[in-house]
Amino acid sequence: MAISELPNSRTEPDGSAVVRILSYNVRSLRDDEDALARVIRACAPDLVCVQEAPRFFRWRKHAARLAAKSDLVVLGGGATAAGPLLLCSLRATVEHTEDVLLPLTPGLHRRGLATAVVRLGGARLGVISCHLSLSERERYAQAGLVLDRVAGLGTPYAIVAGDLNERPGGPAWTRLTKELQEGHATAPWGTTPTFPASAPDRRIDAILATPGVEFLACGVPTGLDRADLHTATDHLPVLAVVRVPAA
Repeated sequence: MAISELPNSRTEPDGSAVVRILSYNVRSLRDDEDALARVIRACAPDLVCVQEAPRFFRWRKHAARLAAKSDLVVLGGGATAAGPLLLCSLRATVEHTEDVLLPLTPGLHRRGLATAVVRLGGARLGVISCHLSLSERERYAQAGLVLDRVAGLGTPYAIVAGDLNERPGGPAWTRLTKELQEGHATAPWGTTPTFPASAPDRRIDAILATPGVEFLACGVPTGLDRADLHTATDHLPVLAVVRVPAA
């Protein structure tokens, strides 16, 4: 099934929302930014959970430029979340945003979470973009902190998306999926490996959701321009279509 055959974003008569969510590690926009924007636009997302957004000189300008090229707006995150960034379409009504820095382990990169609460149609949804540690021990602890943040959003439903730096079955992945649905396992679509983009052989990126969110499809999109995928960044994107009940 190509992207064009996926359900379109919409609000159902009962107020529930069909939502497209994209997760994408953009490697600090060090690659072909125009190709990256073309990939994002082709996926037509309502929400984009970005990892490795620019964090240093004029990072807000870089984030805003990517959003504009992708026909989206900046929702939250960036350097103030240590890299995770949220973008959204004008369909989303923003209720609340918060950038969260996770505890720093000396000698390792600082990690954080970009979080938001949005309304789409009659649905109220929490969103978290994350990028977990390369250290297995720290990554496992961060998975627990992500779950704590999900519980603290105060929303009936939530999405967690990001670069987990771990394959399915790993300790952090397992900790998350004990409480959250993993989209590709629930409603497999597209292809599976997400890294490296030029010759993908492992799945380390995922979109997860709390119980009650219905995954309609989730996976690495097919039918996109391969040259764009290879030059945009070093990860492949993960796209999910979900149905969120009305609040």
